Amino acid sequence: MTKSYHGLGRLDLLMHECLGANALNTIEVLPQIFGYLFKHNPITGNLTEKEIVDGFDALVETMRLPVGDEPEGPAEAGMTFFGQFIDHDITLDATSAIGTRIDPRSIRNVRTPNLDLDCVYGDGPDASPHLYSEKHKGFMLYGRKDYEYDLPRNDHGRALIGDPRNDENIIVSQIQGAFIALHNILMSQMAEDGDCAHAVSTCASMGVRKKVWDEIVPPKMKSFEEVRRFIRLHYQWLILHHFLPSFVDPEVIKHVLKHDPFHGKAPIMPADFSVAAYRFGHATVQPKYQLKKNGADMDMLDLLKGGFTWRTKDTELDMEMYFDIGGAKSQRALPVGPKMPAALFELPDNIVNKPENWNGYEISIERARKLALRNILRDRTAIQVESGQHAAIALGLDPLPAPQVLKDHHIDKTPLWFYCLQEAGEKGNGKLTGVGGKIVASVIIRILKLDPESVLHVHGFEPWSGFGGKDCTMGSVMEYVEKHRADVAHRKELFCGHQH
Repeated sequence: MTKSYHGLGRLDLLMHECLGANALNTIEVLPQIFGYLFKHNPITGNLTEKEIVDGFDALVETMRLPVGDEPEGPAEAGMTFFGQFIDHDITLDATSAIGTRIDPRSIRNVRTPNLDLDCVYGDGPDASPHLYSEKHKGFMLYGRKDYEYDLPRNDHGRALIGDPRNDENIIVSQIQGAFIALHNILMSQMAEDGDCAHAVSTCASMGVRKKVWDEIVPPKMKSFEEVRRFIRLHYQWLILHHFLPSFVDPEVIKHVLKHDPFHGKAPIMPADFSVAAYRFGHATVQPKYQLKKNGADMDMLDLLKGGFTWRTKDTELDMEMYFDIGGAKSQRALPVGPKMPAALFELPDNIVNKPENWNGYEISIERARKLALRNILRDRTAIQVESGQHAAIALGLDPLPAPQVLKDHHIDKTPLWFYCLQEAGEKGNGKLTGVGGKIVASVIIRILKLDPESVLHVHGFEPWSGFGGKDCTMGSVMEYVEKHRADVAHRKELFCGHQH
């Protein structure tokens, strides 16, 4: 393709032309760099690196939940990992590191900052052919011959997917696999030309001129483009109506939909969101998960140790254990708040295997393995986003005081990541509110507002009846996938041929 942008296929380019920009050579693609919502916040004062790290480490230790004392929050357990999947769809910083100052405006966001499922579709069949069947146009590679629930893989066990991070743990891996399966299921339905195919075509055409489908999209790719847009619209609807309300105060969401707290002047992908506020998900992870109904618990860290390699049947999970399906209640995430399970204080060797360094001061490997401390140090030593108190003042909110443990170490401002969790625990009943709620809700909603083809701009959109209509949830979508996995045309020909 002579005119190709990351994450944009031919239909995407045309739709941006029809719905926004004037011509293909002047298309306005959302910028793929980071920025600040507030101000660069360098470390000042007379404290040494050791004294600062000691203070932050003391704060982190107040977050440690005793084993067996983990509360249940309002969100389904799978929402934590769906949030990770969403993050991998809109942001990838492959540059910054703890202890090294970097301007976020110099960091390329490797993902498109659109909720467009490029982590599944890549750049489409033309530019990412390794994700697609060569024989069956528009179908995606799907599992492997000796285990169909796995992701498609090469001979070295590396997943053939749009974002390799979606293979780092079992749960995100199977959410990725479910979206691939959903695409192939709907592609099969399109070939049958029944009620489902009609619903997909009708939905995909909403807000798009008929000329796009009739004159621009190649006939052999029409079904693919219709299915992709159908799934994207439902994915965006789920984020807005199911994911955000699971973790953000509904009143904050309602307010942000009407009044952007940053008045539309903020960067599309703020570092304050990516390195701080959106990392709330780390505090919602349970220490153990039950993969299958009536199955044994698996330690959360064991989910990480098996990443980036072939999956086997013993790691298969039941989606009903992670999302509410058919009236049954799934496992729950921890409530958003300033507590984390003890397991996240001892990240394994495959994640952290050496000390960190900050201006010549060595942070021991024991401390480097604490996920909470890593989050705070990335904020303060690398990206240096505004403190929670300054962010609250900028948004016209009454700031919370710094925790006493920080004051005891002569630190009077709270790192933004912890501040968002503190708000949720003290004021949000286990959901983001105040600064954290406004940052998370505004960034996601702004992405949808700025994308002229998003679900926010499709007037009259309602989720498909096959997903439950207005009652559509991640659970109902996953239920549909599990019910129809065997209904994929050419199913065995879509499997990767490697036998492990």
